Amino acid sequence: MSRYTGPSWKASRRLGISLSGTGKELARRPYPPGQHGPTSRGARSEYGLQLNEKQKLRRMYGLTERQFRTLFTKASKIKEGKHGVNFMILLEQRLDNVVYRLGLATTRRQSRQLVNHGHITVDGKRVDIPSYHVEVGQVISVREKSKEMTAIKEAVESVVGTPAFTSFDGEKLEGSLTRLPEREELTPDVDEALVVEYYNQLL
Repeated sequence: MSRYTGPSWKASRRLGISLSGTGKELARRPYPPGQHGPTSRGARSEYGLQLNEKQKLRRMYGLTERQFRTLFTKASKIKEGKHGVNFMILLEQRLDNVVYRLGLATTRRQSRQLVNHGHITVDGKRVDIPSYHVEVGQVISVREKSKEMTAIKEAVESVVGTPAFTSFDGEKLEGSLTRLPEREELTPDVDEALVVEYYNQLL
C-alpha cells in the first residue's frame, strides 16, 4: 500500500482526527466526508475499531503500510516496556518527525520534504532519509545554505513551544531529543493497544 497523497482534510474527517495538528479540518464539519457523513457514524465492529486506530496512527506519521508494519515488528523485539508504547516511541524517533517536533516544519509532510531535499543534517552530516532513526543526543540542524528558506523561517516563528523531551536553539536552528518521550507526552487521540490487537490478528 502506497503513502496517502490525497486531500489531508478529507482523510482527517474520515478518521476523526486532525492530521495537520491544527484541528481546522474538524472545526466546521466534525463528521466523515460524503453525502451521508453527518449520519454515517454508527457502531463499529471490534475489527473496524482496530483498523481505524491503525489507519489514524499510520496517516498521522505519513508512513506506507510496509514502513509502518516494519517498524511495528521492530518494536516487538524491544524487551522492556509495552509493545504499543515502544512502537509509538520508534515513530517519534524518525528524522522527519523530529524535524517536525523541533518546529522546523509546520506539518510532518513538510518536514519529510525538507529531509528528502537535503536541507537537514544530523551531527553535521546531511541526511536525506526521512525514516532515519534519531538517537537521544544527536544534533538535528538546518544546512547552512538552507537557513534562509522562507518555509523554515515561518515555521520557527510560529512555534509556541517544543515538547519537553526536546531542546531547540532558534538562533542556530538546531535541536535534539534530550530523552525518549513518555506515553502521556504523545498523542492522546490514538489507542495503541488496538493497533497491537489489529496486527496480532494477522499473525
